[in-house]
Amino acid sequence: MFNLHRKEITWGGRPLVLETGKLARQADGAVLVSYGETIVLCTVVAEKHPKPDMNFFPLTVHYQEKGYAAGKIPGGFFKREGKPSEKEILVSRLIDRPIRPLFPENFYNDTQVICTVLSHDLENDPDIVALIGASAALAISGVPFAGPLGAARIGYSEGQYLLNPTVEGLKTSQLDLVVAGTIEGVLMVESQAQELSEEQMLGAVMFGHAQFQPIIELIKSLAKEAGKPTWAVPQAAPEESEIMLKLQDKAEADVRAAYKKLIKQDRIEQLSVIREQVIQELIEVGFDETLIKSNFKKLEKEIVCGDILKSGQRIDDVGPKTILPLHV
Repeated sequence: MFNLHRKEITWGGRPLVLETGKLARQADGAVLVSYGETIVLCTVVAEKHPKPDMNFFPLTVHYQEKGYAAGKIPGGFFKREGKPSEKEILVSRLIDRPIRPLFPENFYNDTQVICTVLSHDLENDPDIVALIGASAALAISGVPFAGPLGAARIGYSEGQYLLNPTVEGLKTSQLDLVVAGTIEGVLMVESQAQELSEEQMLGAVMFGHAQFQPIIELIKSLAKEAGKPTWAVPQAAPEESEIMLKLQDKAEADVRAAYKKLIKQDRIEQLSVIREQVIQELIEVGFDETLIKSNFKKLEKEIVCGDILKSGQRIDDVGPKTILPLHV
């Protein structure tokens, strides 16, 4: 009845298992991940087409912990789960950060990633399990995604790096570092440490990157067997390219001049005048107002970021190595 796919490896001394095909089969991608006795269900659902006039990527990531995962059933007056806890919000962001840049630039389809903790063994934190599951669910969903990515938690104790230390092991660790990335490099690092040197911190990142490579290969193996056909990558409309050329011709010089102003209020006022003028001009010759506005923002980003990379100076005329004074 079910077309089940299962992949398993031993990672950090504990079994890591990826399963798909049994639960949440109506989702575009669904993977049940278990590490030790901690189990997380990760699902991905995306719209086939973007909403009209959508000019940003509406990605939603929800990590949720249920009381029953730790053997607790809400009782008394409140018999349902409450609002997201601080931990759930932070882990949702932890998952969002490394996966968001791996979607195509012009992909504006509403996409939802939900990671639900089904069981918590109180030893293995579900956050890394959820991040791996989200990567695996995206890899098999068919949604255009430049993954998969892997993730690991790194500890440091008695001069040795530790892969995925348990909750108890973290109490004696000098480091709690989460690293995520692809085969090519690191996409996200989050850590707290007890006065470790720069070399030790860099070593932890590189150690983590090496240690999650088997996870990436495991997800690739699962996607090869259970993955759906990848959706076509959206291409920028020809009209957008024409609008950008028009904006560069009519407004680039003025926008560059506006960003030379050090007083923020003056800069905003001048940019507002330029924006309204060029939008009105392009609307009159038949271009779509939404596309004009979105491309004007792209032009501003290219000018600001490009100038910082070329000259090393920010808008406020501060260099990358300048230490600003503290004002009380």
